[in-house]
Amino acid sequence: MQLTLTGEYAIRAMIYMAGKPFGSSFTIAEIASSNRVPDKFLRKILPQLATAGLIQSQRGKGGGVKLKMQAEDITPLHIIQAIDGDMALNKCMIDNDFCSDSRWCSMHVLWAEAQKNLKKILSGKSVAELAKESEKKRIHWMR
Repeated sequence: MQLTLTGEYAIRAMIYMAGKPFGSSFTIAEIASSNRVPDKFLRKILPQLATAGLIQSQRGKGGGVKLKMQAEDITPLHIIQAIDGDMALNKCMIDNDFCSDSRWCSMHVLWAEAQKNLKKILSGKSVAELAKESEKKRIHWMR
């Protein structure tokens, strides 16, 4: 499984917003330029994050997007699932009809364990924690 570019850009945008005070509003142009994300692409991604309840948007003067939930409650797994759907490392993990051998297949057991561990890792840190880590690293490298 490879994270889609859409998922990667969504995570970048969410970490950026998480690095600012809760309730801050951002323009799409600001998020795009600060994270090297194409503006047009970001405009397609943000509605998916809004549908998932992770952000909210407001049109018009003074509008923009902002986190709907506290950054401490949002994980990369939430973002990936909002963009790409439920994660599966192999087709047999989501389609029982794909493989009738799942009851005895040792690879099925391995895929299930790997998938469980990956989800655990991706839900183990919030975007707030990742934003803090990124800022520390950025400051270190700017010296």
